[in-house]
Amino acid sequence: MITGKNFVGNELSAKGNITYSTFDPKLNIPTEWNFHEATDGEINTAAEKAKSAYKAFRNTSGKQKADFLIAIAEEIENLGDGLIRVYMQESGLPEGRAKGERGRTMGQLRAFADLLKEGSWVDATIDTAQPERQPLPKTDIRKMLVPIGPIVVFGSSNFPLAFSTAGGDTASALAAGCPVIVKSHPMHAGTGELVASAIIRAVERTGIPDGVFSNLNSSGIEVGQKLVMHPNVKGVGFTGSIRGGTALYQLANERKEPIPVFAEMGSINPVVALPGALGENGEDWAKSYAGSITLGAGQFCTNPGLLLGVKGKEFEEFGSILGKEIEKIEPGCMLHPNIHKGYEKGKEELSSQSKTEVVASFDTEVPPNYGKQRILKVDSSDFMANPKLHQEVFGPFSVLVQCENTNELEKVIDLLEGQLTGTVLGNEEELENYGPVVETLKNRVGRLIFNGVPTGVEVCPSMQHGGPFPASTDSRFTSVGTAAIQRWVRPVSYQNWPQKHLPDALKDGNPLDIMRLVDGKYTTSKI
Repeated sequence: MITGKNFVGNELSAKGNITYSTFDPKLNIPTEWNFHEATDGEINTAAEKAKSAYKAFRNTSGKQKADFLIAIAEEIENLGDGLIRVYMQESGLPEGRAKGERGRTMGQLRAFADLLKEGSWVDATIDTAQPERQPLPKTDIRKMLVPIGPIVVFGSSNFPLAFSTAGGDTASALAAGCPVIVKSHPMHAGTGELVASAIIRAVERTGIPDGVFSNLNSSGIEVGQKLVMHPNVKGVGFTGSIRGGTALYQLANERKEPIPVFAEMGSINPVVALPGALGENGEDWAKSYAGSITLGAGQFCTNPGLLLGVKGKEFEEFGSILGKEIEKIEPGCMLHPNIHKGYEKGKEELSSQSKTEVVASFDTEVPPNYGKQRILKVDSSDFMANPKLHQEVFGPFSVLVQCENTNELEKVIDLLEGQLTGTVLGNEEELENYGPVVETLKNRVGRLIFNGVPTGVEVCPSMQHGGPFPASTDSRFTSVGTAAIQRWVRPVSYQNWPQKHLPDALKDGNPLDIMRLVDGKYTTSKI
């Protein structure tokens, strides 16, 4: 049952007088649940508790943190079908998507638990003393990663579970040893509160310090702004729009003590469709991309919003088949009337640009809040001359850009802003022949895909979900996979430190039995 109250540490409190409700986009009516806006007092309480909890949590053993993450996954599973029903009602997404995302959320938590159990993620590096070295002796220096402090995580609109309350940002920050304050997304506050209750139960089960996790509700931006500016907060995780992520980044840098903001933002995920691939499998690729563009009503950050190719028979036929296939697909319900409204506005704005052609458009009547897909086509010279055509349209929308030749294809890619993904459809010979195109694409993206679709982000250590701005605020880091933990830590060196006072990861005896870099060589051996 959803109470509409805010979770702060282990306490349920609802002191705010301002309330709001979530929305059922399929029925096009508000839900029956009311939620209270977090007050300034609740914000400060959450931040103070997080600061206090950090003192103990930062030194919690990897095993205890792993047990905590596993307990969260178990408690989420224990929520059962009630969580699925609320998820579906607040998002308009189908049951299969809800259960798949729940599975991914639990899988992420368990993946970080495994990382903590193994332990080598702390990147222990040891350079032993060389007192006999000439002309100057060398002292003993040892380094490892440590947590930076309380983190504010903003729930995302399009992933009510996997990128929200107990999603990748929260899981990775807790794994690092950082307390988390979640600013719940107003579109799925009920889903967020249910997951928050699971985390609180996991805290109690495992003896984790009170204040390690808090969940605050708000329908506006003020609570998030105040959290980012709170002096106890040391980092921010965000998944959403360029406008929102950039605003938080600027706000964090205006603080007396600036803090890092790891924001995953906008991307149109260019796809380079080379003639060889289209000649061999053009129809299959058209069908695959019709499905990818419309998957989840196009509400994925990896949605393929730009399809690039060299003008010719192959690209022409690909566009024609893509148009026919995409018009066969029934539109899906979008997350919220405001998102649907934004999609329609963006779709019409780009469609109204001069020298664009509508290749396909689903124009049959649909229920409110359903996103009707559309494909545009434009020549590369007109695309390059019109920056508006480079903008992301969040929904089932894509633009075909036909280039005169390979040089023009390279110029188009070079003109693009940073992206999460870049895809090449081709064969191995084309990869060699189009080497400069591929290199230019690599300079613009965080993940290069060969003969696939960008939708679908595997949670694994080698995944890179982030890219040059504005895809993310720092292209060196990922928000998906176990490497996401690196956002919430910093290196600390211990020079000439007594053995018994060193962290276990740096002691000569290697009591954690982890892989370490000792005098330039990786080893699990004792010193």
